[in-house]
Amino acid sequence: MSGDPARGWVTTSQAGPVLTVLLDRADQLNAQVPATWTTLAEVGAALPADVRVVVVRGAGRAFSAGLDRSLFAADPGTPGGLGELAGLGPEGAQERIRGYQAGFRWLRQPGIVSVAVVQGHAIGAGAQLALACDLRVCAEEATFALPEATLGLVPDLTGTSTLVQAVGYSRALEMCLTGRRVGAAEASAAGLANVVVPAAQLDAAVDQLVTAVLGPDVDASRETAALVRRAAAVDDDGQDAAERAAQVRRLHALAVRAAEQASAARG
Repeated sequence: MSGDPARGWVTTSQAGPVLTVLLDRADQLNAQVPATWTTLAEVGAALPADVRVVVVRGAGRAFSAGLDRSLFAADPGTPGGLGELAGLGPEGAQERIRGYQAGFRWLRQPGIVSVAVVQGHAIGAGAQLALACDLRVCAEEATFALPEATLGLVPDLTGTSTLVQAVGYSRALEMCLTGRRVGAAEASAAGLANVVVPAAQLDAAVDQLVTAVLGPDVDASRETAALVRRAAAVDDDGQDAAERAAQVRRLHALAVRAAEQASAARG
């Protein structure tokens, strides 16, 4: 696939059983737009049968700094923006978010192991994309944050269930409510990062992990992964639905607040 704005700056390449998915928008710290999530979902839906490992990376100095700033526009006429989403009504907005979530949830589908390679920022949607993967290899300067609540929103790209699975309930709650940044050392101690290395060693660490994952018999590997996922999983479908519903409530409240402020400003 070729990367372009219409496809959310997502590119892919395959080498044997390894598919690499790249967010290729380094000049904007790989900020994401709805086309990013749509393209990710398409990649998952068309995944070749011989792929065993999916590696998700961000070009340049960041994994992904989260949503493109243009999406925070309250104007319902801004394509893909929060204002447009709020204007779809509860059912329409939830259905739209369901489509966005599909770009993340496939990274834990049966038959593959997904690995996020995190350098620099993994913020908001960026953190949720890293969390959507089974494993995370991080550079020492990597930072994670889920600031949605501080912006009046909620994490709604499958991040709440995957964060709880990675770090446990109390730490996940604290991270989500404060929106604070979590460095690589803390991420490693909390179980959010599987491997932390100096940036210069990041590629080698990823190659080493991928080689190890590919080592066991393919059927035994897939059966084992299925058992571990079953043991760790919350009700993913139910949690995704809860994220959608909560985000729609937040969008409605923010739209009402914006309208009240505009009315007050007019006097």
